Amino acid sequence: MKKLQLLQKMMDNGVVAVLRGDSADQVFAMAEQAIAGGIKVIEVTLTVPGALGAIEKLSRMYSWKSDGDNFAIIGAGTVLEPQTARAAIMAGAEFVVGPSLNPETVKICNLYRIPVLPGVTTLEGVQHALELGVDIVKLFPGNLYQPSIIKTLKGPMPQANFMPTGGVSLDNLGEWIKGGAVAVGIGSDLTTEAVKTGNLSLVRQRAEQYMQAYREAKQG
Repeated sequence: MKKLQLLQKMMDNGVVAVLRGDSADQVFAMAEQAIAGGIKVIEVTLTVPGALGAIEKLSRMYSWKSDGDNFAIIGAGTVLEPQTARAAIMAGAEFVVGPSLNPETVKICNLYRIPVLPGVTTLEGVQHALELGVDIVKLFPGNLYQPSIIKTLKGPMPQANFMPTGGVSLDNLGEWIKGGAVAVGIGSDLTTEAVKTGNLSLVRQRAEQYMQAYREAKQG
């Protein structure tokens, strides 16, 4: 039941902060700002030096079972193979995201009953992911497509759930959600200005804008 509850929480919150940075400390600070701004699903990419340490620290501080300020779901991104997936899970990651579909990564996540979101770009990839038991596929890179692609993909595979990542912005988030995305991943648009200026509180402001756009899209 835990995996199903987690997936439902992720879809209910709808926006995933995809965090990259120069250090674990920087990403940890970004995550705190994103959570304060209302984004409660945090993906720490394993391209970050010391990423597992950041995941471990965040997972100790925040609980996805809490309804208060400490509610957050902490996951690992840019996971390429099963060894890294297991290391992330042992560090406290509650979900695993990959840029592509690696069957062995999916299998190790299934073994530990952890949601896994592999990246796909084709119907063949979607079908393979579903055959492996994937619940949400990451449409990546999303900027290759228009939001209408989800309706097209759901034509032959209505049972698939999609999370576009890459190219999602405040301008098109509503289109993606209304087009059928169960969630969206937000990366550089959330953090670039904050990193450039050194003012990480801008991450919180941007997060608030994204959550407002998400709520409006769901209501509309």
